[in-house]
Amino acid sequence: MRNLFSTRVKIVLLAAVLVAAALAIISGVSSSTPLDTVVQGILAPFRSAGTALTSAAEKYYGYMFRYEALAAENEVLEKRIAEMEDVARQADSVSRENERLRTLLDLKKTHEDYKLVDAYIIGWSSTDWESKLTINRGTNAGIQENLCAITANGQVVGLVTAVGLNWAEITTVLDSTLEISGTIATSGYNGMVRGGYVENNRSLLQMNYLPSAAIIRNQDQVVTSGSTVYPRGLIMGYVVDAGFEETGVAKYALLDPAADINSLEQIFIITDYTTEEETAAAQGKTGESTTDETTIATMPLG
Repeated sequence: MRNLFSTRVKIVLLAAVLVAAALAIISGVSSSTPLDTVVQGILAPFRSAGTALTSAAEKYYGYMFRYEALAAENEVLEKRIAEMEDVARQADSVSRENERLRTLLDLKKTHEDYKLVDAYIIGWSSTDWESKLTINRGTNAGIQENLCAITANGQVVGLVTAVGLNWAEITTVLDSTLEISGTIATSGYNGMVRGGYVENNRSLLQMNYLPSAAIIRNQDQVVTSGSTVYPRGLIMGYVVDAGFEETGVAKYALLDPAADINSLEQIFIITDYTTEEETAAAQGKTGESTTDETTIATMPLG
């Protein structure tokens, strides 16, 4: 019996007692059982991971919610901006239309004998020798070939050379095929104005057949001489240089076109006008009529 409780057994029993005492103390302090404590210890890392995942999910959901809200707000703002831009375009269109009507009214006041059709440019065609414009008016607006095109300031643009129902083609003064009789306003010298002459500077016009003794000054104004196609006094350009032709018999002048052809948006077609001859004839008839009435009025009765 003495050897029944050896030292090893005593140690084991002592350890068991200590463990039991520890478990008893833990059980007394906490309402959890030892098994619960073990399970909680095992689940602790998973709970931590779950908490982190839940937090990340909440943050992502919040981000998605804010993103959708911002996207919806952005869509509303884009719609408002589009509406404002549309209103601005309409206002600009109305403003330009009013300006167009004022311009047309001023032009008609300046040239009461002109019948005018306004048109917008819808196409351009330009090479070294050719310069043409296409407008949005045609035969349905009374336009036909060989009518003069001008700006609101009475500057020559060119000549109608082709026409359709709702379009027309204008050959401009820069085109080498178009030749117009012109006069230097300050001196009265006459010549023929044509485009496409000047090497390396097709934007200039050249006035040929000027007298060799002609005195030509820079910035002299050149206007139309007047014909059945071009009314007299329309501005074609301004002198920037002059010289003798190759024959040495006549002079030429280089002109800067009055109309800025490449930046035009609107032009006017002269569909009819009263020539100076017609005006003079009308005045003569008026004078004759007045004389006849005066004679009749002063004749003695019976």
